[in-house]
Amino acid sequence: MEEVLKFIADNNVGKLAKWLRMVGFDTESFNGTDDGEMVAIAVAENRIILTRDTGVMARRLITSGQVRAILIESDRLVRQIRQVSEELHIDKSQYKPLTFCLECNRTLMPRTKSEVKNRVPSHVFETQEQFVECPSCNRIYWRGTHWQAMQRKIENVIE
Repeated sequence: MEEVLKFIADNNVGKLAKWLRMVGFDTESFNGTDDGEMVAIAVAENRIILTRDTGVMARRLITSGQVRAILIESDRLVRQIRQVSEELHIDKSQYKPLTFCLECNRTLMPRTKSEVKNRVPSHVFETQEQFVECPSCNRIYWRGTHWQAMQRKIENVIE
């Protein structure tokens, strides 16, 4: 059985967190200032910490191996993605785009065309067939041009 990867990203790798959500990984953003709180969340929810902070990496639960963490080396998004993919041996088959809300990390729910009729632009309603919605913030997503651009970006990054 394939391991389910879940992450908690420090605020210093916020774009990486959003990208991981985009490709289908449960990725909480930690915007607090207490690193101990972030480590506690990682323990409680079995999440891998992503950070650029060497101080976080020096914490006992991380150095002892009780909590998995990756010290992100680059400040460039593409390099960050490649580092996480390489260190965790993530391959293209593990990507499940449009499964998590990009804003609040909740699992997206399928919606019928009739359910979104007055909630999306008319041209989107006319041209798209599949929709998903965040049950928390109520954002609606579909596979439009932004989806195609995201697919190209994924292809470029993982090659």
